Amino acid sequence: MKQGMTKLEIRESKSVEASPLRGPRVKGFTDLQVWRLARELRKLSYCLMCGFPSEERYVLSSQLRRAAISITANIAEGFGRYSYQENIQFCRQARGSAFEVRDHLTTALDASYITPEMYEKADALTQRVVQTLNGYIRSTKTLQAERKQASP
Repeated sequence: MKQGMTKLEIRESKSVEASPLRGPRVKGFTDLQVWRLARELRKLSYCLMCGFPSEERYVLSSQLRRAAISITANIAEGFGRYSYQENIQFCRQARGSAFEVRDHLTTALDASYITPEMYEKADALTQRVVQTLNGYIRSTKTLQAERKQASP
């Protein structure tokens, strides 16, 4: 084990090394910054959908709701998977859902269901979710590479 590092049990069947440089210990997916940001996006999406006309209930509202839910759900499911590669794949799916949310927001703006200010706020949060997901994916790949190197 590298100097200054301790073993940390983050899942029942898997332990990883934690470094003071990596930040606070993660015990569950709700501790992940990326999941928390995606949750804020999901809540904001729900608020925006309240202003959509009723005829959009089963069309745009449904699609936006599903995409926003998919981001947090995929992050959570990936975290619960055994392998790093599976976690990365679910994060990539979450990333795709974030881009889908961006497209649905553009549609809502074009249809005048939301104001340009609402759009800017939601789109900025969505882009932040994507950036944070990219960082989480990179971090997970680094952990995966470190474990491979540490294995005899």
